Amino acid sequence: MLLHVQQAARSHVLAQAASAGLAEPQAEVTVLRGSRPLAACGRAVTVEAVDARMPARMRFAAVCPGADGWRYEFVVRAQVSAPVVVSATEVPAGKVLTDEDVLLERHELSSLTDVVATPRAVLGMSGKRTLRAGEVLRMALLAAPTVVKRGDAVTIVARRDQIEVSMAGEALDSGARGALVRVRNANGTVLRARVTGAGTVEPADLPATSQSPD
Repeated sequence: MLLHVQQAARSHVLAQAASAGLAEPQAEVTVLRGSRPLAACGRAVTVEAVDARMPARMRFAAVCPGADGWRYEFVVRAQVSAPVVVSATEVPAGKVLTDEDVLLERHELSSLTDVVATPRAVLGMSGKRTLRAGEVLRMALLAAPTVVKRGDAVTIVARRDQIEVSMAGEALDSGARGALVRVRNANGTVLRARVTGAGTVEPADLPATSQSPD
């Protein structure tokens, strides 16, 4: 039974790592033995995740189905490692990250959320605080660059179906890609718009486009 739980937990954390975009993840899984003996089960026992948010302490349940079945929870600990982006040197807060500032190294991960799998994903961003040399980078530590500044002339582009309409405007707020800002169009109307790239926005009442111009 412990082997089944171990295999299920390992598959689960590796799937989580893959969904986070991590390449070549590795996992060592330990199932803590409980004090209660398990009764025999005449049917196929299934294993399900109860709480798998933190690899270092998860809970999985083995379930024997049927009216005379049982359910038993196990504490599972996993050590997960994968190549992730780290700061190559100390980087001051606000400095725009370049290729020289980041490295890809294998590290043990306490959480599989908010990790950065490729250096390209953080280039052009900056740290909200000073980044220590060798620190594992997470998106929560970084800020996207401002691509539209208050007072900038912008192009308001509205796309729907196969129709595209554009109009000149002026940004009334500053914002990074994806941010909502106020924009005054050529008619003097102030509207909320989503930043799609350098000098371009789209009306906020339209769904975000999958491919925005740079």
